Amino acid sequence: MHSFFVRKENISQDSIVIFDLSEVHHLRDVLRVKMKEKVIIFDEGGNKYLCCVEAITDKALLSIKERHPSGPAGRGLELTVACAIPKNSKMDDIIDKLIQLGVTRIIPLLTERVIVRLDRPKQASRIKRWEKIALAAAKQSHRVYLPVIEPIKDIREVLDASGAYDLRLIPTLAQPECYSLKQALDKVKAKNILVLIGPEGDFTDEEINMAKDKGFLPVTLGELVLRVETAAIAVASFVRLYLYEDC
Repeated sequence: MHSFFVRKENISQDSIVIFDLSEVHHLRDVLRVKMKEKVIIFDEGGNKYLCCVEAITDKALLSIKERHPSGPAGRGLELTVACAIPKNSKMDDIIDKLIQLGVTRIIPLLTERVIVRLDRPKQASRIKRWEKIALAAAKQSHRVYLPVIEPIKDIREVLDASGAYDLRLIPTLAQPECYSLKQALDKVKAKNILVLIGPEGDFTDEEINMAKDKGFLPVTLGELVLRVETAAIAVASFVRLYLYEDC
């Protein structure tokens, strides 16, 4: 069943209106959804609605058949990945895959060895594109909560704001003594995890030491040297699968 995102302001007691022209185009012209066909709507609060399509013009009118409010237990595991921005358009694929894997929040990360440097207009343009990719991936994987793409941040900003997380991890090849991911996840029964993913060439020694001073645990991903996109996907996959029963 197809799913679409609609903000709460466009949801009433009995009906939902889709005003977003790109969503209407996707529903009408790409998916060719027919009248009376059922679709799933989700909002920014994690609420889910089973709806029936009643009319499609320059907007879509849906009648609500079932409501599924977000549960009292909340979202379960909150996984944030702060990922160094790689060259070319690889960040697009990273965001798409991480959202499909259930990552809650993604922070595009600048470190000393990150090559990509964007001015403010280009940053705004990239964030807008990444938000669209995240929304498409969330719909494709039937995510209940809308994932967050944060503005591009320097590693020092991320470290300074990391105190709110139960568990903070920094995968690296530069530390002789590291935890395995399993060991690190077993140390703390965490519900709110932040993982830093470094650039090609890894974090600098100074960055690793700053992270350790902020309570980050250095972890190893094995002996193989992984690309940024591979490391991000590998970590998110392991964390989600290993903690699946607790999510």
